[in-house]
Amino acid sequence: MPRNFIKVLLLLTILLGLCILASLIFGSRMISWTDLLNGLFHSEAQSHEANVVRQRVVRTIFCLLCGAALGVSGALMQSVTRNPIADPSILGVNTGASLFVVCGIAFLNISSANQYIWLAIAGAFITAIFVFGIGSMGRGGATPLKLVLAGAATSAILSSLVVAIMIPRTNVMDQFRFWQVGSVGSGNWDTITLFIPFIAVGLFIAFFTAPALNALALGDDVATGLGVRTGTVRIVAALGGVLLCGAATALAGPIGFIGLLATHIVRLVVGPDLRYIIPMSALSGAVILTFSDVIGRLLGSPSELEVGIVTAFIGAPILILITMKAKMRAI
Repeated sequence: MPRNFIKVLLLLTILLGLCILASLIFGSRMISWTDLLNGLFHSEAQSHEANVVRQRVVRTIFCLLCGAALGVSGALMQSVTRNPIADPSILGVNTGASLFVVCGIAFLNISSANQYIWLAIAGAFITAIFVFGIGSMGRGGATPLKLVLAGAATSAILSSLVVAIMIPRTNVMDQFRFWQVGSVGSGNWDTITLFIPFIAVGLFIAFFTAPALNALALGDDVATGLGVRTGTVRIVAALGGVLLCGAATALAGPIGFIGLLATHIVRLVVGPDLRYIIPMSALSGAVILTFSDVIGRLLGSPSELEVGIVTAFIGAPILILITMKAKMRAI
């Protein structure tokens, strides 16, 4: 066990509790402690404030699940690609999910989360295969730089296709634009119930493949010598990452940078062992997304600023710093 694991786990647990509390209290309407307790523990309370608390409970749970899913997805993608800045948004996976969703809205007249989720997962999976295939071409195979460039180019092309489909269809644009920004405000108990099986399967795959992914980090030759089927492990782990990312994207929209931030911070603190990175990334992702949601509600009061915008403002500068640090190390 890493030396700092217990300390970091305790810190993240405390931060998670504070974020949950802030998510229940802060928003367009401030909630007093009395109203908070009434909304949580007295189901017969029918005041407006108590009803607001109950709505925020659902939103907070949905936010925690999405953050955990995106955090673990980032950890898996970074391990499979051996790229420290891999993330669903950077590799174009989110954009692939978006393209399939907008095609479903435009050509199949879909409108429910149950339909979104399968299209988004299919789009994310096909995009991930395409990006990895393009990044694997040429000498040296799938290097981190080639994967990022392939992801950026793919994301740009798919974004253009999304715009091309939306522009001549006003009804599609109105329905898609609110989803595209990335928001956890639409979460409800039905959405959570739909999400739980996908996140459960994705987390199972993540924990199941963690020891083999640790071996892969030593190199394919060493991993093969240890009895690891490298190709199979990569496919299964990538499937888990895409499943988590696709489900979260379908229900909350393409929220970027959570996987990058959560996993990178955890890796710096607890080391490279995925058996510890995966649960810590889940906690860290939940903390980051819930905190971003609270910030968005406070900045946009009396309305709200969608969480996808907040995570982009937080994540983009950190990505630049990570890239600069990697460049300096390379020099």
